[in-house]
Amino acid sequence: MMKLKYWKPASCIAVICVWTTLTATARAQTFNTLVNFDGTNGANPQAALVQGIDGSLDGTLSDGGDHAHGTVFKLGAGGKLTTLYSFCAQANCVDGANPYGSLVLATDGNFYGTTLTGGEQNFGTVFKVTRGGKLTTLRSFCQQLYCPDGATPVAGLVQGTDGNFYGTTEAGGEYMSGTVFKITSAGALTTLYSFCSQNCTDGASPFAGLVQANDGNFYGTTWIGGSFYGDGTIFKITPAGELTTIYRFCLQSDCLDGAQPQAGLVQATDGNLYGTTTQGGAGSDGTVFKLTPGGKLTTLYSFCTQANCTDGGYPQGGLVQGTDGNLYGTTVLHGGKGYGTVFQINRAGTMTTVHNFDSTDGANAMAALLQATNGSFYGTTNLGGSGSGGTLFGMSADLGPFVAFVNGAGKAGQRVGILGQGFTGTSGVSLDGSPVIFKVESNTLLIATIPTGATTGYVTVTTPSGTLTSNKPFLVIP
Repeated sequence: MMKLKYWKPASCIAVICVWTTLTATARAQTFNTLVNFDGTNGANPQAALVQGIDGSLDGTLSDGGDHAHGTVFKLGAGGKLTTLYSFCAQANCVDGANPYGSLVLATDGNFYGTTLTGGEQNFGTVFKVTRGGKLTTLRSFCQQLYCPDGATPVAGLVQGTDGNFYGTTEAGGEYMSGTVFKITSAGALTTLYSFCSQNCTDGASPFAGLVQANDGNFYGTTWIGGSFYGDGTIFKITPAGELTTIYRFCLQSDCLDGAQPQAGLVQATDGNLYGTTTQGGAGSDGTVFKLTPGGKLTTLYSFCTQANCTDGGYPQGGLVQGTDGNLYGTTVLHGGKGYGTVFQINRAGTMTTVHNFDSTDGANAMAALLQATNGSFYGTTNLGGSGSGGTLFGMSADLGPFVAFVNGAGKAGQRVGILGQGFTGTSGVSLDGSPVIFKVESNTLLIATIPTGATTGYVTVTTPSGTLTSNKPFLVIP
């Protein structure tokens, strides 16, 4: 079975940064290669990007950098690429190496993430890195014999509404088939669940991270385990560690329902969960699916069902819901030029290929997209580009600016970070129609306080340039 996440570049020769800024007005479906990675500035991005509080695009590179073991980087307004940290800067890579997962912007303003390898035992780490590039290793995995605390985290973290971070490891655990864990900002780790505790019918080897849904539980996928054929699962786990297997893939003949998901899930505004599988479906090259809160799975689209697989195949990254209500994603393979695609799919399953990669502008997009608050989408390719080490690209879809949350849920009295642009001179903020006390921290960051009696709803921000609305409702926790 292909594990494309381990591919390396053939050569690394050049870097080109095209001018960009998060406040620019976008044209419909305009695609631009913004950075070509060449090894010296990092190489082979595996993970999605995140938007920083200063409006930057931040991410990880699994290879390259000063010590050839990956980096944390930032792309600022004007297209300036800055390496915040190069891994393996310490002897024996005790600071970690080869980050494959995305960063998460935490409520303290720092980024948190994982590395696949490195650390004290060379089985990966959890780290914190400041916006200035100071890295702190919070945890090295495999502290005990046989790694009961987990090993080799592929995915990044999610910050829960309790302020703790939650994630998965691909290996280790009590049954050596991966774990779900919780870790505090101080580095105290709790293993919540070890996979394969039920002859692997509960799943094994989670490659993807978690999403906390509106019900307060976390949802994720495992790459293998589950059914007799072992083609992966969807699971729910409470913050206390009680796991329920919601769906086992390849239950249908020829795996028409999909197989082997490597990406996490996204909860859309309709309350359903959406995701991808890398294999299975009518074309045997992966699917897009919908899962209702009641656990009913519907295959929305099967890849490689068009002649010569011009619709793409092997979607390894997850989905993101755009402000137009559609879902957007990427495929690693095929497409009109043979190097993967960017696609749009509505919630009824109508698929549109938005971009075909041709290697010069990138190849093998393995991560989900980010819709930044300027309305445009940004993503990465693992290979291709002029430096052969992958690319960072931007793509407009004629969608307007909006505001987003650092953390999309909270209780009355808590302070919430709001990301956007043009905040200087803001005259009002409201939550579900009710006014909110706020402070303008910068042109790209507001801090709002959830008022007593607030109800779940969209946030609006009145700026000198107009009113901006959040891309999703803010969830008020009782």
